[in-house]
Parts: sequence; structure tokens; C-alpha cells
Amino acid sequence: MRIAIVGSAYVGVVCGACLADFGHQVTCIDRDADKIAALRRGVLPFFEPGLAGLVAANLAAGRLAFTTNLAAEVAQADIVFIAVGTPSRAGDGRADLADLHRAAPEIAAAVDGFTRRRSRSMRRASG
Repeated sequence: MRIAIVGSAYVGVVCGACLADFGHQVTCIDRDADKIAALRRGVLPFFEPGLAGLVAANLAAGRLAFTTNLAAEVAQADIVFIAVGTPSRAGDGRADLADLHRAAPEIAAAVDGFTRRRSRSMRRASG
């Protein structure tokens, strides 16, 4: 399965590495070109025990990739996960969903109809 993960911080990279290790083709996407360049070299912006080895192994196997090109990866994906930051807002502590609201329309614009095709085929199979 081709999986696109929008957001390459802790949640996106950990999920991406684990899904790639299960055998899926995973691409983690981020706007930060410097972060993507570092991730492509296997340099993680945080520490999680065993993650560096998991990322390195799946990069080498070709199952894990990192890019800034959201449109191309989302258009080819079977599944898209949104793993952008949702930090607590100052004052009330609620989640700041600004990055989510920014990412969702970009993702929607890049979807290449895979949801509609899959829905039609599922209706035919069940009907």
C-alpha cells in the first residue's frame, strides 16, 4: 500500500517508519526543506529509542521516503494520514489547529479521485 503522511515531526516519522517496516511504501511530507534533507540522511530531529535504526533500514530498503512535494505524493497515495502539529494554545490550553486547517485544503486539492473509485467498486461488490 502507498501511504502519504503529511507532517514529519514525532508522530509522522514514528508512524511512517513503523508502517514502512510492515512493508508499506511510505512517504513523509513536510514544508521544511532542511528537515526533509536531514531525514533523508537519517538524521532525526528528536530521540526515540530504536527509531534511527528503523528509519535507516527502511530508507535503505526503499520503503520509506521524505519529500516536500505534497501534491505528487498525495495524488499517488492509497491512504493519507495528517500528522501536523497541534500544540496547545497559550491561555486556554486547547489544541492549535492552524496547521491542520492549512494542510487539509492542500491535501483535498491533491487527491486524485482515489476515494471515489474505491467507493464505486465497494458499492458494486456489496450490491
